[in-house]
Amino acid sequence: MSSHILVIDQGTTSTRAIVFDAAMKPVASAQEEFPQIFPHPGWVEHNPESLWATALGTARGALAEAGLDAADIAALGIANQRETTLIWERATGRPIYNAIVWQDRRTADVCEALETEGHGEMVAERTGLRLDPYFSATKIGWLLDHVPGARAKAEAGALAFGTVDSFLLWRLTEGALHAIDATNASRTLLCDIRSGAWDEELLRLFRVPASLMPEIRDCAGDFGVTRPDLLGGAIAIRGVAGDQQAALIGQACFAPGTVKATYGTGGFVLLNIGAEAKRSRHRLLTTIAWQRRGERRYALEGSIFSAGASVQWLRDGLGLVENSAETGRLAEASDPAQPVYLVPAFTGLGAPYWNSHARALVTGITRGTTKKELARAVLESVGYQTLDLLQAMLADYGDPSADLTVRVDGGMSASDWTMQFLADMLNLTVERPAFRETTAMGAGYLAGLDAGVYPEPEEFARSWSGDRRFKPALGAEARQSKYRGWRRAVRLATMSDTD
Repeated sequence: MSSHILVIDQGTTSTRAIVFDAAMKPVASAQEEFPQIFPHPGWVEHNPESLWATALGTARGALAEAGLDAADIAALGIANQRETTLIWERATGRPIYNAIVWQDRRTADVCEALETEGHGEMVAERTGLRLDPYFSATKIGWLLDHVPGARAKAEAGALAFGTVDSFLLWRLTEGALHAIDATNASRTLLCDIRSGAWDEELLRLFRVPASLMPEIRDCAGDFGVTRPDLLGGAIAIRGVAGDQQAALIGQACFAPGTVKATYGTGGFVLLNIGAEAKRSRHRLLTTIAWQRRGERRYALEGSIFSAGASVQWLRDGLGLVENSAETGRLAEASDPAQPVYLVPAFTGLGAPYWNSHARALVTGITRGTTKKELARAVLESVGYQTLDLLQAMLADYGDPSADLTVRVDGGMSASDWTMQFLADMLNLTVERPAFRETTAMGAGYLAGLDAGVYPEPEEFARSWSGDRRFKPALGAEARQSKYRGWRRAVRLATMSDTD
């Protein structure tokens, strides 16, 4: 019996593929970056062919490194950047335009107009989301209205919409399957998260033809089989989840009250709230955490638009560091007497502010400020933003327990300095897993669970292991002083031109 699982983890700046064995241990991997496209300030796009080429290339590379072929793979899993929106021709599979990335803010005015018209409450009640350009619905509308002939073709049933998982499924199955998993569907502003179905009133509100929409399926289940010539043979696709929900699963946060924080290009904190889709009273999102056998579990979520992206700015935009690992060393050597703050609102601010017009700024610069203090400000911004989110979550949910632990993953979690600062600001224990690619782990677990290779969630949770625990070591007065400085900086970043 085949006992290996292949995962394609399609992220915002790169795609990786990982092969896991029957014990959920990684045995091979491959990774490829792809270009980011910034046509105008606040616009972010990807070439869909780059997404496809890197997904296929890394999958082939991981199989080659593992010395395996398609017959050795029990199932394929997919994790993907969420909300990123593609529309393609059903007849040819060709995209009609670039993918509009989740970070993109071009539809901010549309969202504000819908809010002004009084639609925000209905949208939030049904979707758990906010009227914000972050989500897919207004991106779909922009594509239909700005690509010549697109709306007419969509209304004639000639086009297909999908988030990245849908696009990869279409390409992998040669158009045999037009589907989306429940977690990605819940990020479109078009899905009723309680029924798990597309909502007709929302489709009308956002002027999205129903014929565009993919079929919503469980996260663990049948997603067809790959075209045999792509990977050396047909492989069953058995697990799909948006990257942040995949990370929640990979961190074994199956019990209500458990929480994980992922720090990649952006930062995402999810708190498992169980089987009831409770509305947030503190400007957070309610989202489908996973769906299996038609049953859904939910999470509160807060999104940080810029985490690792801020480090990339320091490296690529300013040229102050050569690699991300250097930032931790610089922060450690910085002058603590210089309270420099970065508010990384490069594409606006996410939860709990939801300000599309905020722009990044740095405060506290003096003649003595060096790249050390700037590096520290970049890393500290992650801790401050996480505290914003966790405070809102606990106000919504209540403190799950006196010994709440935050499980962390993603590229920035490798920085001991950053994770210690996070523990200090949250005043909670921060736990880093032994295997940090938990997004791929979660998608792999879903695929392996459905294929009968991996155990039920309770057993998987017992097998989860940590690498290091970071305990808070900062006094209350110092913590509060630092946080007050952060809130002052945020107020400056969110002031309008007329303030």
